[in-house]
Amino acid sequence: MRLYKIALTALSLLFIPVCMSAQQYRGVVDKTIALVGNKMIQLSEIEAEVQMQSLQGYTSTNNLRCDILENMLQHKLFVAQAEIDSITVSPLTIESQLNMQIQQVISQLGSEAAAEEYFKKPIYRVRDDWRESLRELSLAQDMRSNIAQSITELRPSDIKEYYRKTPKDSLPIISTQYKFRQIALYPDRETAELAVKEFLLDIRARVMAGERFSSLATAYSEDPGTKSRGGELRMASRTMYWPEFSDAAMTLKEGQVSQIVQTPDGFHLIQMIEKQGDMFNARHILRRPQYTSEDMKKAFNELDSISVLIAADSISFEKAAMKFSHDFKSFINGGLVAEEESGSAYFDKDLLKPTDYNIIRNMNVGDISEPFESTDNEGRSGNTMYKIIKLEEIIPSHVASYEDDFNVLYNEAKYSLQMKAIEDFIKKKQATTYIKIDPLFEHCPFLKEGWIK
Repeated sequence: MRLYKIALTALSLLFIPVCMSAQQYRGVVDKTIALVGNKMIQLSEIEAEVQMQSLQGYTSTNNLRCDILENMLQHKLFVAQAEIDSITVSPLTIESQLNMQIQQVISQLGSEAAAEEYFKKPIYRVRDDWRESLRELSLAQDMRSNIAQSITELRPSDIKEYYRKTPKDSLPIISTQYKFRQIALYPDRETAELAVKEFLLDIRARVMAGERFSSLATAYSEDPGTKSRGGELRMASRTMYWPEFSDAAMTLKEGQVSQIVQTPDGFHLIQMIEKQGDMFNARHILRRPQYTSEDMKKAFNELDSISVLIAADSISFEKAAMKFSHDFKSFINGGLVAEEESGSAYFDKDLLKPTDYNIIRNMNVGDISEPFESTDNEGRSGNTMYKIIKLEEIIPSHVASYEDDFNVLYNEAKYSLQMKAIEDFIKKKQATTYIKIDPLFEHCPFLKEGWIK
């Protein structure tokens, strides 16, 4: 994980005569390249962040080290103020973040030995280097948050003034939004799940009889990310997996094969390869319940019958959803579907499942769709479900208005004031803080003025 947030917009800056690359300071073990008050920025910190960005796939540019340095300079201003204001962070929180980042890096590189080779130091040294950086990062984030939250609470009149003064071509565009209800039926999952379990029990018996787990994973696993390598997951922290999966895996000895394990993704067989503390490498075979055309036909016939009742005014769509729908998240509200994260009943196109959008986009308000196949939101790929939809409302795409989009404008105005408060803080602290930058970096094209004095 990156220890400092780098502004991506800075990566496209023009080339400057001084090419900031490691070639410039070949032979230099380490040195202080900037002072911010009594806080130092070491050359090794810059190079450590370059390493992390490279690991994350960011391409090096001529100004990458300048971009990193400017972010560190801002970072030190926030940390200094946080310490003046006696802001503290819990050591337990830092250790938790540190463990997670170390485990993620080891997972990405494949092993602890590979991580040590990449960073050219033992993993305990990496931990020591990152611990203080994470502490300062948490302090800086808390300080930024305090500054952002210090702005005066906005009144409706402030929002109206913001709306009046903002050029129309600078106001946010509200995407087309859809509000709909659904009646959803699951196929006979009990029968399908029983078939999956019987299939996996047969696979397990074949492994116990001497067949290679990896060969069977390649042939039968439904996990596209691992089947080509014999189901191997590669070394990773147990926290990277569903708890049911990692708990079962960690009880296995090397070479041992689990019983059937159920997670939101489906049903698994697991073979342990290697364990290192809370990390492990294992193979798995994933299978999901399979449904036939008969399952679909049965569900479609039932949904058709419900549609007939609604069309004949024998029952309303809302009451039919409460009576017949299997979707526990929407049936209680008469089938009204809410967006998972925000809880809003209005969906932007991009928040709709492609299958649902393909149906909704051809509907008019008040229409009830034909039955179609979709998925729920469980697991990574969802479970099969069949449903009909009633389109309740369409709000066409439009420029945000004070009357109809107050909350959007409120958030825009608040964010604008928060960013201004943070910018004002940086300018003020630049003017009153001793800042010295090594000549090696003094020609950097910093985004903000005030660093070179």
